[in-house]
Amino acid sequence: MDFLDKLRAAERTNASLLCVGLDPEPARFPLGMRGDAGKIFDFCAAIVDATADLVIAFKPQIAYFAAHRAEDQLERLMAHMRQSAPGIPIILDAKRGDIGSTAEQYAKEAFERYGADAVTLSPFMGLDSILPYLKYPGKGAFLLCRTSNPGGDDLQAQRLSSVEGEPMLYEHIARLAQGPWNQNGQLGLVVGATYPAEIERVRAIAPTLPLLIPGVGAQGGDASATVKAGWRSVAGQTTAPIVVNSSRAILYADPGASFAEAARREARKTRDLLQAAKG
Repeated sequence: MDFLDKLRAAERTNASLLCVGLDPEPARFPLGMRGDAGKIFDFCAAIVDATADLVIAFKPQIAYFAAHRAEDQLERLMAHMRQSAPGIPIILDAKRGDIGSTAEQYAKEAFERYGADAVTLSPFMGLDSILPYLKYPGKGAFLLCRTSNPGGDDLQAQRLSSVEGEPMLYEHIARLAQGPWNQNGQLGLVVGATYPAEIERVRAIAPTLPLLIPGVGAQGGDASATVKAGWRSVAGQTTAPIVVNSSRAILYADPGASFAEAARREARKTRDLLQAAKG
């Protein structure tokens, strides 16, 4: 089963568009774990086990592990997710963007070392920075397109020329991903939930690509507006998948010993809100 098939199956099985982002910050762990980077696996595995039947995907952010020398714990966590939730795709949030043999090593890291189903990438260096990842059959790659941070305007919202009607950079990226770059049907796009109008624009340009949409929850993105802008179906069947990520609002829903149960409640609430927005 390739990444897109796995994504669609998880959406149907769990009736979910919710992705739980795994961004472990030991300083925010519950009492008994707080400040202990050696407990990153334990914390994240508890979140995974509590929410696996509520999500369309999990998204570990590699920097939160690397900053604490916890790559070995990330390997354990990836193996745990594949074993305990084998039907749930794993998106490694790495935002890599190099070329040549370096890109090949990053692709090997994502798909061979960690066993991810998909990875996030920066397309700034062009197609040759993407191709090494597309050599892995059935794997996915989400290209940064219109990100949720205010500074995204600095480049992404700039027009390619001063001529009226010329596309903005993010629109050009969406066209490339929907068209000539998507050689094996492996590409998706990252579009922030804080820009629902841009989500709708990207969806119009890229009508079939999966969209990874961060920014719901602590970042303030509107869950209902996000679904209406990005999710598409025909006769009740999803034609254009979306993966709506929430991290901190779920991970740190409760600072006490019942953190996993609280994470489950918050995940269920967000999952149900996203489902209701489908209409």
